[in-house]
Amino acid sequence: MRTRTSVVTLSLALALAAGPLAAPAFAAAPAAAECTMNAPDAKALSAALTGLPNADATAALVRVGGCGGSWRGSAGVRDLASGRAADPDARFRAGSTTKVVTAAAVLRLAAEGRIDLDRPVQRYLPGLLGKQFRPITVRQLLDHTSGIPAGDGLGDTFEELYAHRFDTLSPQRVAASAGAKKPEFCPGKQQHYLNINYTFLGLLIEKVTGRPYALEVTRLVLAPAGMRDTYFPGTDPRIRGPHNLGYQKVRRADGTTEFLDVTEWNQADRFAAGDMISTTADLERLITALFQGRIVPESRMKEVFAVPTDITGASYSAGGLQRFEIEGTVYWVKSGGRYGYNSAIAATEDLSRTVAYSVNSTDAKSTDANPVVTGIIMAAVK
Repeated sequence: MRTRTSVVTLSLALALAAGPLAAPAFAAAPAAAECTMNAPDAKALSAALTGLPNADATAALVRVGGCGGSWRGSAGVRDLASGRAADPDARFRAGSTTKVVTAAAVLRLAAEGRIDLDRPVQRYLPGLLGKQFRPITVRQLLDHTSGIPAGDGLGDTFEELYAHRFDTLSPQRVAASAGAKKPEFCPGKQQHYLNINYTFLGLLIEKVTGRPYALEVTRLVLAPAGMRDTYFPGTDPRIRGPHNLGYQKVRRADGTTEFLDVTEWNQADRFAAGDMISTTADLERLITALFQGRIVPESRMKEVFAVPTDITGASYSAGGLQRFEIEGTVYWVKSGGRYGYNSAIAATEDLSRTVAYSVNSTDAKSTDANPVVTGIIMAAVK
């Protein structure tokens, strides 16, 4: 029962070219140790994907790895009209898993001496935050303790957002709207997970490098991780390359249910907080390369797992990850959710177990646990 409760809690959380300077010293890969992790439970994982498409999801792609072995699986359809089998190598909107990439890029720039994690962001981006804000450090943006409130969007409900899905809202406007509001709390006193922190970090990366966010994080993170099928679409509403369509379940006034195709959507306002398109293979490469010390230099690796110790209930680290403990095993997790798509990466620090999945949820922004996601997590952490 305790395991199930922990997993359901986790699944709820998941629902919600300049060259480098001096060559950084990267951490050595973790020393080989006797594997204490069971092999992935193939029977349970297969069962978790049974019955797709259904009312909760139209497709699911899963990769489980680690010292105990690996498992790959996919189920569902590419689109409801044709009923063709889902493409296991499909690209999808990775949502907030983008934050892991952004955090890793900031930590690399910090190791290069181009960003000081304890320097106020107001020094780097003058004028974006009003005088009502106290100094906010870069580190407080990374671990969501800044107190900056959410910026303005293109609507609050699905219906409002769907009507504006091809409109462009720039990250600069989002940041400026947040900076004109009152702080939520004094910096460093609370932890509140919000996209706005990583919007500011994306602008910070552009300011200190003089290059677009997408180009710089490709150099710093995607390239060393070998993430060849990952990219940042910006204002392009399409998903380039093979992909499974995403749908949103909508209840009509007459009581009927419609599944709206929400695959094409301009996500430019998500920017460094959630505008990445990826694959499960690339997400697996990301978490593996990161934890092996192949992306963030050794001098900054401790920040990847640094959760504030003086804030009650804090669980997010400066590496863009969230700490979960299930039956004594600590997992570092990051999920993402955009309409039509839920995704996540998770791993133990020693990489004895890794998980990457994409689920084409029919209500991807719901605060309720998706049964398909819950089933995958429960099977993957056995």
